[in-house]
Amino acid sequence: MTVQKKSALQFLLFTLLIDFIGFGIIIPVVPNLLKDMLQGNLSTAAVYGGLLSFTYAITQFFCAPIIGGLSDRFGRRPVLLASLFGLGIDYAFLALAPNVFWLFVGRIIAGITGASYGVAGAIIADISPPEKRSQNLGLVGMAFGMGFIIGPIIGGLFSEFGPRAPFWVASSLSLLNWVYGYFVLPETLVEENRRKFNWVMANPFGSVVAFFRYPGPLSGLVFSLFLIFVANHCMETSWSYFTMNKFQWTATKIGFSLAVVGASLAVVQGGLLRLIIPKLGQKNSAYIGILARVIMSALFAFAWEEWMLYVLLVPFAFCFIATPAIQGYISNHVSPTQQGEFQGIMGSMMSLSSILGPLLMSFVFSYFTREGMQPYFPGAPFIVSSLLAILSLVIAIISFRKEKSRVGEKSGE
Repeated sequence: MTVQKKSALQFLLFTLLIDFIGFGIIIPVVPNLLKDMLQGNLSTAAVYGGLLSFTYAITQFFCAPIIGGLSDRFGRRPVLLASLFGLGIDYAFLALAPNVFWLFVGRIIAGITGASYGVAGAIIADISPPEKRSQNLGLVGMAFGMGFIIGPIIGGLFSEFGPRAPFWVASSLSLLNWVYGYFVLPETLVEENRRKFNWVMANPFGSVVAFFRYPGPLSGLVFSLFLIFVANHCMETSWSYFTMNKFQWTATKIGFSLAVVGASLAVVQGGLLRLIIPKLGQKNSAYIGILARVIMSALFAFAWEEWMLYVLLVPFAFCFIATPAIQGYISNHVSPTQQGEFQGIMGSMMSLSSILGPLLMSFVFSYFTREGMQPYFPGAPFIVSSLLAILSLVIAIISFRKEKSRVGEKSGE
């Protein structure tokens, strides 16, 4: 790997780390902020929390393919820097929001500029040889894990100064990261791999439909990933509300529990993943990750003591092996000139899952925790997550078998 490519990867990982720290900072405090604004209970706050995530996701769903296409035309650097700046402004906007309406406006701003993940995937594709893409995509998971170690702890601690204080911390980190990136981030997309911007492919629905025309198991694997993305939102959307409701956890305790998730995730995706995928292959690694989610989500749902949650949080990180394994496999089957387009499509799929996931999980939680509900079951969203993972596993198995048959037919020609 050249010095420039190493520099790009290092900055990218640092950028994502700061992004995920900012994201982790606000998770423990959102429920209390919504409760204060709405003068309601956790069930009501969970519904509005889901709607805020929905607003962000549906905005990003329409913008992700545009941003991916722009990065294919003008390069990764300007698009990523614009995203970082927009994120910093959004956190400041949320800190100043006088009511719930302005929280929704802030989420729209974040959705428009929220390009970091898709462009990050394109940068990794630019600088990584095919055999290293899954492992380098796993480094994104490591950054996510490290962000979840640091961010929720900061959020929990700063929540002692009020539910808005963590938003100012997140805004400051994002804007400092933007300044740093302006001076050190190199461009990774070479001139010969750039393409004209295509408004047809910038249509999120059109880009997804076009992607499903690709040969082999790619369309099935994308749908399998989509179900994993939806299942992921159980932890992101429901964890704070679930632990507050069932075990009366504070924002500080929630922050430390999410830090445990981040630490175990960083170990798995930053270290073990680089051993697991080459040893077991992308297919078997995907199976292990999805099966882990099936089991761990069900165990979370029925945990009856606090200590059980902490015990389960460590092996829960193995759930995240599946995403880089499958995404790396698909990326290896996409041409160099379409990596940005592909990452934009993946961004659209993630955003589409983020439209459905938070709404599904928050309304399931609200329904099973409403007053007088029988059975009263705060862990219901985790059962939904487990069922989605089962369906994802079935689709992945079918898709990989189709690829094996296709390869066999080609070799016999």
